[in-house]
Amino acid sequence: MNNRPIWPIFLGLAAAVVVADQLTKAWIAATLAPGASMSIIGDNLRLVNSQNNGALFGMFRDNAALFGLISIAVVGLIVAYHARTGRSPYLSVALGLLLGGALGNMTDRLRLGYVVDFVDAGLGNLRWYTFNVADAAISCAIVMLLLLALRPSLGDPQPTWRGAVDDG
Repeated sequence: MNNRPIWPIFLGLAAAVVVADQLTKAWIAATLAPGASMSIIGDNLRLVNSQNNGALFGMFRDNAALFGLISIAVVGLIVAYHARTGRSPYLSVALGLLLGGALGNMTDRLRLGYVVDFVDAGLGNLRWYTFNVADAAISCAIVMLLLLALRPSLGDPQPTWRGAVDDG
C-alpha cells in the first residue's frame, strides 16, 4: 500500500494561501495609508492597514525579525511532519493551510519587518484581533487539527487505487 503523503494537496494549498495573502496585503498597502481604515459593513467590518511587528494578537512587539527566523524553523517542522503523516487528505489540507499561513506571514516579517494585518471585525468596542489571509488559514488549520484530536478517524488515509480487480 502506498503510504506516502499527498504532496500536491499540501503544496498546492500552501501556495494558494501565500498568493492570496500577498496579493491582498499588496492591495491594502496600495489602497490605504498605514493606520487608515475603510468601512465595509458599518463599524462591524472594516479594512485597515495595520503593521504588526510582533506575533499573534500583537504580542511581543518589535520582535518581527526574531519571529521571522523562528518561522523558518516552523516551516521546516510543518514540512517534516507532513512527510511523516501518510496518505491523509484531511491532514494534507490542514497542514497545507498551516504552511501557507506561516509562509505568508514569514514573508512579511523578513521582507518588511512587520506583518500587514487588515481585517478588523467586531461589535462596537468588542473587537476581534486584526488579521489577514495567512492568519485566517492558520486559524482554520488549528481548528481542523483540534477536530482531528477529537475525531482521529478524520485523518484516516486515502485508499489507493488498486485497479479494476475486486478482491471480494
